[in-house]
Amino acid sequence: MASRFLDVESAVRQRYSAGARKRRRALCCPVSYRPELLKVIPAEILERDYGCGDPSRYVREGETVLDLGSGGGKICFIAAQIVGPRGRVIGVDFNEDMLALARKYKRQVGAALGYHNVSFRKGRIQDLKLDYDLLAAWLANHPVTDSDSFLALQSQISNLQSRKPMIPDESVNVVVSNCVLNLVKHEDKPQLFREIHRVLKRGGRAIISDIVSDEDVPGELQTNPRLWSGCVSGALREDAFVKAFEDAGFYGVQLLGRGDKPWRVVRGVEFRTVTVAAYKGKEGPCLERNQAVIYKGPFKEVLDDDGHRLRRGERVAVCDKTFQLYARPPYKEHLIAVPPRKEVPLAKAKPFDCHGTRLRNPRETKGRSYKVTSPNGNGCGSECC
Repeated sequence: MASRFLDVESAVRQRYSAGARKRRRALCCPVSYRPELLKVIPAEILERDYGCGDPSRYVREGETVLDLGSGGGKICFIAAQIVGPRGRVIGVDFNEDMLALARKYKRQVGAALGYHNVSFRKGRIQDLKLDYDLLAAWLANHPVTDSDSFLALQSQISNLQSRKPMIPDESVNVVVSNCVLNLVKHEDKPQLFREIHRVLKRGGRAIISDIVSDEDVPGELQTNPRLWSGCVSGALREDAFVKAFEDAGFYGVQLLGRGDKPWRVVRGVEFRTVTVAAYKGKEGPCLERNQAVIYKGPFKEVLDDDGHRLRRGERVAVCDKTFQLYARPPYKEHLIAVPPRKEVPLAKAKPFDCHGTRLRNPRETKGRSYKVTSPNGNGCGSECC
């Protein structure tokens, strides 16, 4: 990719450091937030916020939220009010000036809310294991002056990543981000999506607002530091953005929002805002428990992320893992669950072949020996429905 000929991180850091000191209108798209959630947030943060969406509207009470590229902390402080005192919000950013702005008002916002549930960490969002605040503390006493001290630094980095990860595995309910993923170098993006997947709990979700393009960004645009730091050069093509979640192991990926009009057009390439939801939790064995689902429609058939083809109105056999996934968002409203008459204990469940699609015989669900006759089973009487 052309981005390797440009120091992307320096370009982004310099422009957003300037944006932390003075508002830069070119760095943001118009976004409407719930006004009652903005009252406790200082004006300095509000006027120096740069985003393209509002992923916080999909956060729920009591959750642990991770905000990638948290900047001045606006989304964190909004989410803090939604999750409430039982919830927790963690902001991660690599820009010292933005972190200083967010940390400057952390205690003030917490006091206004009556509880303190927000913290800010310094780190790169494509490596959520390395806590740069801890690394800086170590470097203060172990300066790098020669090859031996450089090797010691590398060893310490590995040690921090494995023993004191900034964000541990499966530790958050929801990852949000607002117009930041496009600022990461193309070669680092696969790791970025894998990191989002790693830190989420099973059943957790990512809600990401970002800028995407309708075509591949031409190579010559990717060497322009202003376009990189302006959320243009690093944008993924919109279908590739969705596929990046799939490749990282997510399921049920949805477009929650897509800008009707381009935010910006450069040399005929349209750049617009999208908000995507993606879920974690399809890992694990496939077990047979005589369960089925019926797709309601309106499409004649759909294909899920594991290759199950669901035809409208048909009773499709699924494994227990898929059955449980379908009972939750984003699938729940589209399907009818058909549990067995007698539950098969997990300890007695046999492996289920999830390759392909087969229909579930009603006798598998009811039981082969099921011979019940209802009171009016021999014909409709006067009380027939």
